[in-house]
Amino acid sequence: MLPPFVPPAALSRVPAARLRIVDLGHSPDGTAPRDAYAAGHVPGSAFLDLDRWLAGPPSPGRGRHPLPEPEVFAEGLSRAGVGPDDVVVALDRVGGVFAARLVWMLRAVGGDAAVLDGGLAAWTDEHGAASLEVGAPPADGAGGPGGTGGAPSVDVPVRPFPAHLVADVAEVDAVAAAALRGEDPGTVLLDARERARFDGAGHPLDTVAGHVPGARSLPCRESVDERGRLLDDAVLRARLHGVGVDGDAEVVSSCGSGVTACHTLLVLEHLGLGRGRLFPGSWSQWTGTGRPVATA
Repeated sequence: MLPPFVPPAALSRVPAARLRIVDLGHSPDGTAPRDAYAAGHVPGSAFLDLDRWLAGPPSPGRGRHPLPEPEVFAEGLSRAGVGPDDVVVALDRVGGVFAARLVWMLRAVGGDAAVLDGGLAAWTDEHGAASLEVGAPPADGAGGPGGTGGAPSVDVPVRPFPAHLVADVAEVDAVAAAALRGEDPGTVLLDARERARFDGAGHPLDTVAGHVPGARSLPCRESVDERGRLLDDAVLRARLHGVGVDGDAEVVSSCGSGVTACHTLLVLEHLGLGRGRLFPGSWSQWTGTGRPVATA
């Protein structure tokens, strides 16, 4: 199985018949993912729309990006041409923090998947911008090699997400309650959002500002450099140790809606600090259900 993050050079070591490169399209300038994919993508890569295939319908009670039904996830993989025995390398244009959602989901159900470290920029650094393909993805938000659409052509089993890798809101309630009593919650609850949002600055994505009582700020975008590549292991390890993650403590990862929190979980695994658990509803579910808020 691949490690959670791989450089472009590692792709040549995967048998071509099994390798599937999947582009989620997200970019730092806010361009719509399908438009970013259309403007230039790795040759032969598939497109997968996160909102359509990697998340369920949003609601205040479940958050903006709850995990999808396993049947929906399987259909999205099928439409993207990703079979159960394929090796998936996922990328975006923002340091892998969105591609990590697909990789975490696949690894959770036993798939072989990794984030392309450095994303599309790392690919072009090695192969040149002229190597990129252009062309729009299909309207349904998933397409196989080259962005082609059509009916599902790959059989993908429906696999539920393991309960031991997911934390529900009741478990986070217990962390917050302990913190409000001034006690050690016993679980390290990480928040991958920007520090300003954690501290209480307003943000268009947050209906309420602040953080879950007892949570600890560890912005996922500070785990990569300006080119979107992972920082040195020693730096990553020091960041995690600074918020109480030492390989023994139980860890739950959250963010705004359970997407970029997956990047933190992959960093934990990359460093050999366990797999942790995802809080899918994250801040959007927490505030959508009227729970207590802390700031600064």
